Amino acid sequence: MTTHFSYPDANLRHELKRIADAIVAPGKGILAADESVATMGKRLADINVENTDENRRKYRQLLFTTDKCLAENVSGVILFHETLYQNHDDGTPFVKLIRDKGIIPGIKVDKGVVPLMGSESETTTQGLDDLSQRCAQYKKDGCDFAKWRCVLKITENTPSYQAMLENANVLARYASICQMNGLVPIVEPEVLPDGTHDLERAQKVTEKVLAFVYKALSDHHVYLEGTLLKPNMVTAGQSCPTKFNAAEVAKATVQALSRTMPAAVPGVTFLSGGQSEEEATVHLDAINRCKAAKKPWALTFSYGRALQASVLRAWQGKDENIKQAQDELIKRAKANGAAAQGMYEWGSCKGFAADAGLFIKDHAY
Repeated sequence: MTTHFSYPDANLRHELKRIADAIVAPGKGILAADESVATMGKRLADINVENTDENRRKYRQLLFTTDKCLAENVSGVILFHETLYQNHDDGTPFVKLIRDKGIIPGIKVDKGVVPLMGSESETTTQGLDDLSQRCAQYKKDGCDFAKWRCVLKITENTPSYQAMLENANVLARYASICQMNGLVPIVEPEVLPDGTHDLERAQKVTEKVLAFVYKALSDHHVYLEGTLLKPNMVTAGQSCPTKFNAAEVAKATVQALSRTMPAAVPGVTFLSGGQSEEEATVHLDAINRCKAAKKPWALTFSYGRALQASVLRAWQGKDENIKQAQDELIKRAKANGAAAQGMYEWGSCKGFAADAGLFIKDHAY
């Protein structure tokens, strides 16, 4: 294996690291607003709102016109392609609204999961073919980071070597292409919470998946200081008969990261993985308080449903409820900002959907 290769040039390295560090600044995390048209339809159906272009735009407008204090706890917003090119009622592009608040716009760039032939219903993620051209355009259009999700599942025989190797290489290729075009890649190898497995099994699988990912990133000469990781927290399967507390989840998660994740990576932006809003906040807080292993990275959030469930229920598709819905977003963002520093008072943030279960079986976009 050759050891003659080049990282990005100094200016690009500086730019990538600057963006990555800003995203995981103390007390800040990411609002994941990158739901596809179909997924956004499911969210709107829950509040009896029709899935139209205009209703999706109005909801995103609600998010992006929230008071500027949102930027105290939200450093970045992940957008879906449609949303990146939508405008406010007055014609202002959403991406400008976001930037004017001091929040960094990002973009989901994968094209969804597809079956992995020869496996036991495992998947890989598509979208590499034209990724470089799309990344170049997204950078021109105001985005500074990107996200790509791969999905693995725990059963008796999975994740398989085939699935772990394939998804790790896809993530590494994506990361390399992003960096070439000036975008910080958020690397998301999600181990689904579906199943009856216990916490120990979840931790071992997460460790193995992350080991494959960082080996692939090394093989592809990805500049780690200009990347972020978006992993699952280590939790037992949704159908596991044994329930584990927040301290146990935190210990398993921190140990898994410490055994696999290089210190060069600036930070972790956890996905919520179907947890309720309060569970996701409490677990993040416990992770930051945990002293089971060294934590050389920022440990923060990149939540979609766990930041928006109460917002949607407060809004109900009605203009007169916009301010109330925005207040829900600010409140939960502040709670997660505190949790990202191990300073959240458990149970102190009450919302319209704080304890509502958000688990979706075999979650896909």
